[in-house]
Amino acid sequence: MEPAVVRRDDVVVSVGADGDTARARALAVHLGHLLDSGRAPLRRHRPRAGRVVLVGGGPGEPELMTLRGRRRLAEADVVVVDRLAPTGVLAELDPDVEVVDVGKTAGNHPVPQEEINRVLVDAALAGRTVVRLKGGDPYVLGRGGEEVLACRAAGVEVEVVPGVTSAFAVPAAAGIPVTHRGAARCVTVVSGHEDLDGDDLGALAQLGGTLVVLMGVAALERLAAGLLAAGRDPATPVAVVQDGWSPQQRTTTAPLADIARVARTAGVRAPAVVVVGDVVDALAPTGPGTR
Repeated sequence: MEPAVVRRDDVVVSVGADGDTARARALAVHLGHLLDSGRAPLRRHRPRAGRVVLVGGGPGEPELMTLRGRRRLAEADVVVVDRLAPTGVLAELDPDVEVVDVGKTAGNHPVPQEEINRVLVDAALAGRTVVRLKGGDPYVLGRGGEEVLACRAAGVEVEVVPGVTSAFAVPAAAGIPVTHRGAARCVTVVSGHEDLDGDDLGALAQLGGTLVVLMGVAALERLAAGLLAAGRDPATPVAVVQDGWSPQQRTTTAPLADIARVARTAGVRAPAVVVVGDVVDALAPTGPGTR
């Protein structure tokens, strides 16, 4: 009988089970799940060239990490982690895995991006497997492109594992689809950290569809005023989803004309995702308030 074979990257497991085909296949499936979970001992113990893997961790909920991301994390010698990454998975790492916290908060960036790039490159050049564990997706306002360029410039092998972007996952956690038939057939994602001028806001106001703003709490008043000045309907529904996918999640809603005041009164703080458009009320119109 041909053995049942499990292949994950460079790991190959052959299961014979003394000729019992059904048993071998069942064992192979189970071993495949074990490898995918990130709980198998996948770290290398023989020297090899170091490398960097940028892993998108999704919106902070470990169950929303991809299987490839979990496997890459299990291979890591060094993990460089963001504040909004799913930090609960770090408890599964071997005790000797080095964890470097480079988390940023609003207005406080203790580790500049250039220093993060240096940490990644230096550890990889020392022959270590480095996982850069990020919240969301590395290539969606996550500065992943800068880190890839830094690795390439240093001759370091680099891989990118996409993640579930918070731009879509956090609204979904609040019951808001970013596109919906009859409400929006396109979505635009912008960073609230960008210095959006009147022309930018004018263009966004005219696009139609859904506008999703990441890191937009501090800029909410300026954003709303700019969109109104550019002609966006004052009655446009807006939702601010704070701490998405966590037990502390809450959603504050109000028309565009009132959202800055309502959010300020409700004490909304980062991290939060701002959603502007009819999709806010597409599934369950709720009106202004916090839930």
